[in-house]
Amino acid sequence: MKTTNAAIVIAAALSLAACAETSGPWRSLKKPVAAAGPTCAGFASSIYFDQDSAVLTPEARMVLASARTQARGCQIRGVRVVGLADAVGASEANLALSKRRADTVSRALAAHGFGRADFDLAAVGDLGAASSGVAAPLRRRADIIFDLAPPTR
Repeated sequence: MKTTNAAIVIAAALSLAACAETSGPWRSLKKPVAAAGPTCAGFASSIYFDQDSAVLTPEARMVLASARTQARGCQIRGVRVVGLADAVGASEANLALSKRRADTVSRALAAHGFGRADFDLAAVGDLGAASSGVAAPLRRRADIIFDLAPPTR
């Protein structure tokens, strides 16, 4: 019995000693790890608005800042902004509102470092909305499609 207990204690001590080895995956690094460069893959994002508004919300500004970070180091080939609106109100008013939303987003993008990009603006108003007169908060937005490429050298 004593021999068995002693063998267990020795095995445990050897196991713990193996954990203290510095050549394993948890060793400290002598050189800093190189950060990966930008992936420069195109991406899409959406900016949401309050009802009957084309004013950027604080959350929308955070999305724009995130887009700038994601595109950093990439060549921006183009940016497409599509304004949308829900079906509350007249179709003409919704089309005008979606145009204002697209314009607001493109101006904000230019101010957030996308000023040299070719912007393609579109507005669809309530086209494609569920049905006339229905409030749909997810339709109160501008969709942004970023066309990126690796930087030219």
